[in-house]
Amino acid sequence: MTTRPRQLTIPLGTPPLHTRAAFVESAANTQTLALLDRWPGWPGGVLALVGPEGSGKTHLATIWAAESGAARYRPGDDLTALAGTPVLVEDADSVGGGAGDEALFHLINRAPSDGGLLLTARTRPTAWPADLPDLRSRLNALTVAELGEPDDALLIAVLEALFREKLHRPAPDLYEYLLRRMPRSVAAAREMVRRLDQAAGEQGRPLNRLLAREVLDQTADLFGD
Repeated sequence: MTTRPRQLTIPLGTPPLHTRAAFVESAANTQTLALLDRWPGWPGGVLALVGPEGSGKTHLATIWAAESGAARYRPGDDLTALAGTPVLVEDADSVGGGAGDEALFHLINRAPSDGGLLLTARTRPTAWPADLPDLRSRLNALTVAELGEPDDALLIAVLEALFREKLHRPAPDLYEYLLRRMPRSVAAAREMVRRLDQAAGEQGRPLNRLLAREVLDQTADLFGD
């Protein structure tokens, strides 16, 4: 009797290593890294780091927060407790509007004296909600560092680095196969490598295109079609 391969149940959300050494640099992000490295010399003390989900915003923001000693602001936090220290605001495009306008307005105004303000979002500041006219004008004038969709060279470099961490050296044709079928993001690459590593270990099989196809088929609902 033929035994059907059992469905992999792999939890999502394994925390990645957010260090500079773990961040793969390429032509796709060189300019963004250069802007981040200009801190504390950002114009007005503020930089908006924008890009699609999985493009590396959280990774870079975490590196900057560690290097600068920044505190993280979340809606509702007491701004007086953050005075005098650099501040990181993630998902800043969901903070403004209504009561959040005042908080963003004050954080931007205080950025030069506080030591810097990094704002992350999926969209550029000109598209963020702002009911306060003075905030609108400040958002429109912010310096923006943008992360686009990763190119093939960057995704292959990320996959290679992740496979090395798992002590795998797949054949080159596996990378091209994965690039054509998985979402084009660093987060998806990380998750794909984790699933392949676990599947290869559990089933005692080589890490190749056949295994990749099975893993992609079994987890299509998690990655999306």
